[in-house]
Amino acid sequence: MDSAAKDEMRPTLSPGPEWPEQERAEQLARGAALKWASGIFYQPEQLARLGQYRSREVQRTCSLEARLKSVMQSYLEGVQTGVWQLARALEAVKETREALSQARGLLQGMSQASQPLQPLREQVAQHKQLQALSQLLPRLRAVPAAVAHTEILIDAQQFLEAYVSLRELEQLREDTWALLGVLELPVFQGLDLLAEALGQAVEAAAGTAGKLAREDPALLVAAVRVAEVETGRTTALGQAPRDWRQRCLQALQEGLERAHFGSPLLPVPGALAEWLEALRVALPVELATAEALVVPCCPPHYNVVQLWAYTLHSGLRRSLQHLLTGPELGAADAFTLLHWALHVYLGQEMMGSLELGPEADVSQLEPLLTVENIEQLEATFVANVQANVAQWLQNALDEEVAEWGRKQEPNTDSSGSYYSPLPAIVMQILEENIRVASPVSESLQRRVQGMALSELGVFLRSSSVSVLQLDGAASGALAPVEAALDDLQRRICRLVLEALLAELQTLFAALPSRRWLSSPELLESVCKRTERFCRDFWRVRNPMVQVLLAEAERAVVLQYLRALMQGRLVCRGADERTQAAERLEHDAAQLQQLFLGLGLEESAHCAPVLLALRKLLNLHDPALLGLEVACLRQQFPDVSEDHISALLDLRGGLSQEQRLAALSFLKAGPPPSPCADRRALFSLVPAPAPASASCLRSGFCA
Repeated sequence: MDSAAKDEMRPTLSPGPEWPEQERAEQLARGAALKWASGIFYQPEQLARLGQYRSREVQRTCSLEARLKSVMQSYLEGVQTGVWQLARALEAVKETREALSQARGLLQGMSQASQPLQPLREQVAQHKQLQALSQLLPRLRAVPAAVAHTEILIDAQQFLEAYVSLRELEQLREDTWALLGVLELPVFQGLDLLAEALGQAVEAAAGTAGKLAREDPALLVAAVRVAEVETGRTTALGQAPRDWRQRCLQALQEGLERAHFGSPLLPVPGALAEWLEALRVALPVELATAEALVVPCCPPHYNVVQLWAYTLHSGLRRSLQHLLTGPELGAADAFTLLHWALHVYLGQEMMGSLELGPEADVSQLEPLLTVENIEQLEATFVANVQANVAQWLQNALDEEVAEWGRKQEPNTDSSGSYYSPLPAIVMQILEENIRVASPVSESLQRRVQGMALSELGVFLRSSSVSVLQLDGAASGALAPVEAALDDLQRRICRLVLEALLAELQTLFAALPSRRWLSSPELLESVCKRTERFCRDFWRVRNPMVQVLLAEAERAVVLQYLRALMQGRLVCRGADERTQAAERLEHDAAQLQQLFLGLGLEESAHCAPVLLALRKLLNLHDPALLGLEVACLRQQFPDVSEDHISALLDLRGGLSQEQRLAALSFLKAGPPPSPCADRRALFSLVPAPAPASASCLRSGFCA
């Protein structure tokens, strides 16, 4: 196309309307020009240069107009070119649409013309299938014979040959499927059953792996190889994968458990010890066999020894759980099972043998017996032993009563006293039960010890003791026995309190002090330890529990008083005396609350002595100290002059005359009224020795 024609096709652009802002822009430009001109020509001497300014502005205006025309011309030419290209594109789209319409019509005509050829296509496809089948026909005729031969190989346990024959038949079926599609020929209908039969035979061989490893390792190797090859094979489309490896491993575990923990092999009541002894011998042998014979027959990733150990451990654990859910075991069986599971099984006699490799370690697996199982067995054992001990003690006591009821003289010891071997025998029997339980576990030892103490208490309080008292005898005939029991109780109480004071000694070493004045932490620590120590007293029967609590409270108060008497603190003013008094009141209330919570009767408390001391410290008028000292003497007659002097030292702020006046009331006051319920307190608290007369203050001796 020439340029003339091209120009003819270009559309003509009509001038558009003026810009709306044009008038406003002109006004702004005129205003700016006037402002500039007024600034330039404000002075008269600038008028001489008016011609130069005019010619310069004319040139600038011409230059701007030329540039604007050039820009507008370029813009218009670009717009014209774009419009021309859009017109050409529209014509091309119309031509393409017409061509596509013609092609669609041609295709519809060809589809109608090809419909009579469809039967011919089907006949060609059938001809191809018949041609392929004619080529496979000799092999298809041999399929029944090959299936029968494969079955014979499976029955003869020739697994490798049977698997090769099976794979040939399955490959033939896959080739037939590739030719015929999803069409299944009747000749291949029994092929899946044949494969399942081979899988079951391989699985059965794996179930007796230990026996085959000793008698026919080649058969075990063949079974494992078939399982590995089949597991790693890529199956055809539409065929489910056969994971024979997993089946072999599962059959191996089931066979191993069946060989050692099958239902007929579980022990009957009374035969548990024999069953456990047989396992003690058999399980290490089984692991040694696996390590020596089965490992060479299997791939490394089977982890045979580890699998063997896990299977035997899990099977044994399930068997024991099943055994414990059955009828309750006797004392002998419960003890045997506890000792065997906790000590023999993991010991060097069995799974911890040095002859076994690290793969056979079962110490990291779940324990054979759970915590609940152990508690159940311990409770069963202790209950049976307790019943036997109680029966034996009763029989022994009955025999002892009958022995002492005879007319002949009882046996005597070297001192001429009547002698009975029953206490020694009783202690020996109880000690023997504790000794037998000690090697099993600490918890069983504690249970048996508790049982022994309980039965001993029952034995001492048995109603058969009353038979020893003759008819018509005085009611105090058993007083020596009761006195001996009381002495035993006092000794036990003293031992308990010594243990308590040993825990509290370090805490009371910091009392009294400035820290004690400002914070309750010291006594709170004392209360916490005392509460933790006394919580176990509830196991003691009344009235002994009240005796223990009362003596414990008394021991804590005495330790408190000992600390106050040590002279570690001297109050430096009225504020500190007030703090000390408030601390004594708070400590007394805290101790009372503690022992009331533990169950001690309020009438047995000794903590109120701290409230009496509080009055002595909190008194503001020193002239009244003598009255408070006299009151303290009335409440606690065993308070001494040294105790009062130590308390006055703690109070501080007294002259020598005031001290002597307060102490004089201790001697001149009325004697304390007798009271049978008062217990000794201050007499058990050692007071510091009085300072030498030649010393004004401690540390300033002449």
